Amino acid sequence: MNRVLSFLPLAVLFFSLSACMKTNVSNECDFDACAFKAPETEVNAVMGYLSAQGITDATKHCSGLFYKIVTPGTGPQPNPCSDVTVRYKGKFTNGSVFDQTTTAEGISFNLGSLITGWRSGIPLVGAGGKIILYIPPALAYKYDDIRDNSGNIVIPRNSILVFEIELLSVR
Repeated sequence: MNRVLSFLPLAVLFFSLSACMKTNVSNECDFDACAFKAPETEVNAVMGYLSAQGITDATKHCSGLFYKIVTPGTGPQPNPCSDVTVRYKGKFTNGSVFDQTTTAEGISFNLGSLITGWRSGIPLVGAGGKIILYIPPALAYKYDDIRDNSGNIVIPRNSILVFEIELLSVR
C-alpha cells in the first residue's frame, strides 16, 4: 500500500478526473450541489455499506452522497468554488487507505476543480470543521479506473469512497 501512495500524486488524483473545472474568474459560483444526483442503485449501495458498518448517524445529501459532521467548525464556510486547505484520508469501503495528506499544513485546492462529492460535501462545514463523506461512484471518479504513473489501478471503477476531511482554512 505504501508503494501505491508513493506513486499517487495528489494533484493527479483530484485534477485528472475532476467533476467540473472553475471557468469564471468572478466570485460567483454556478455549481448546484443538488443538480447532479447519483443513481438510486449507488445510493442504495452506500446505504448498505453504512448499515453493515453500524453507521446510523450519516445524513443523506440531495445529491446522494452521505455525510457525517464530526465537528462543524467555527470559521467561514466555503462555497463550491472556494480555495480551501484540508487534511484528509481517502479510503475504500474495505478500510484500506488509497490516499492521504502527509503534512500538518495540509494541502490546498480550489473546490471547483475537485470531484462532485467534495464540492457538495466540504461546504457543509466551516473552517476548523471535520466531516466524513461517503461518496457513491457517480459523485467521485465515476466508471473509470484511476491509475498511478506506472499504470497500476489505484482506485477501481465503481468504487464507493470514504473521505475523512478536516477543513483547515477557506480563502
